[in-house]
Amino acid sequence: MARAVYLVDGARTPFIKARGRPGPFTPVDLAVQCGRPLLMRQAFEPDAIDLVILGCVNVVADEMNPARVAGLRLGLPDETPAFTVQINCGSGMQSIDTAFRYIEGGTADIVLAGGTDALSHSPLVLRRGAVDWFAELNGARSTGDRLKAFAGLKPDFLKPLIGLERGLTDPITNLNMGQTAELLAHYFAISRQEADEYAAESHNRLDRATNEGWLKDEMLPSFGRDGDVYERDDGVRPGSSAANLAKLKPVFEKPYGKVTAGNSSQITDGASWVVLASEEAVARHGMKPLARIVDSEWGALDPSIMGLGPVVATAPILKRQNMGVSDVDLWELNEAFAAQVLACLRAFETENIANDLLGLDGRGGAIDRARLNVDGGAISLGHPVGTSGTRITLHLANAMQRLGHKRGIATECIGGGQGGAMLLEAA
Repeated sequence: MARAVYLVDGARTPFIKARGRPGPFTPVDLAVQCGRPLLMRQAFEPDAIDLVILGCVNVVADEMNPARVAGLRLGLPDETPAFTVQINCGSGMQSIDTAFRYIEGGTADIVLAGGTDALSHSPLVLRRGAVDWFAELNGARSTGDRLKAFAGLKPDFLKPLIGLERGLTDPITNLNMGQTAELLAHYFAISRQEADEYAAESHNRLDRATNEGWLKDEMLPSFGRDGDVYERDDGVRPGSSAANLAKLKPVFEKPYGKVTAGNSSQITDGASWVVLASEEAVARHGMKPLARIVDSEWGALDPSIMGLGPVVATAPILKRQNMGVSDVDLWELNEAFAAQVLACLRAFETENIANDLLGLDGRGGAIDRARLNVDGGAISLGHPVGTSGTRITLHLANAMQRLGHKRGIATECIGGGQGGAMLLEAA
């Protein structure tokens, strides 16, 4: 029989906005910053951890397999296996899901699972012409061949591309992620005002949660080598309003697009871990779980509408668990773009989509906005791609405890036309 799996504890760093240059922490630095205090407050010794799984998309050259590097820097035994997973925006949730399956199947009792990304460290990439030129120069054997190769040097060979920009463009549809959000805004008639109102709400909810101390156990400070201390998500804009956001120009579809820098997720650096444990491990170490993982699902669809990934991933869970949208007490739906989140809400409440396309047979309906991303989301705090899936799952568990809710779903869209979802139940 499948064993019960519990989310026992977790932590994250403050999310630090990328500002045009490498930030103070690499992906592994970030994972270690929140991992050390998290492990220090556990009732078990490090050698009780059976496995480390870490999601990371923007792996830097000096940290190949960041899960292993992070595990060793955290002081885990040399004998503790560690591997890195990558499914774009779903990487942090994939790490939890993989750990969930290991424990459920009986091959592990305690797993450290998480996600990390330092998007400010995204590499600069040479153009293909420049790569070919360097290859020709490297292969030149005679002085004449080298002079001939040098003659082929063009000025734009010295102008590299930002790797992140290429990474955020789907190679199948040739649409960047913002353009896919514009498509959803068009298909579901999402207005610019609606998107800006949603974005302003995200900022104000995060600001309130931070000031009320609701994130104090979840968000642990990070300490830079220069002595700087990072205690808050630095992309939040208190007092945001739709009127102020309306002043920003569209980024992806000028001049009439709905997607702006203000109603999109921010490019940030950050990491998050969770501790998952079996029922036996919980009893053995006297743990107090936050939530039990009940179910999870991965779905896929046309990459041009990748923002609907949460819908196609959540629907099978609802059907398997004989639940409707209204039976979910709390939702964490990653805010890639305001228009994308609103399109998912429209899809759930549009009868022919919910019934005919998703097969929900009357289980669709409107999601109460008061139970959606109650403390803000990626628009206000950022979306370090490999981290977000861990963050939303951890925050869902914490918010359920704080608000006294029984069931919640964490879900996200994934670049490339996929989606992930996870159902939690209060422990």
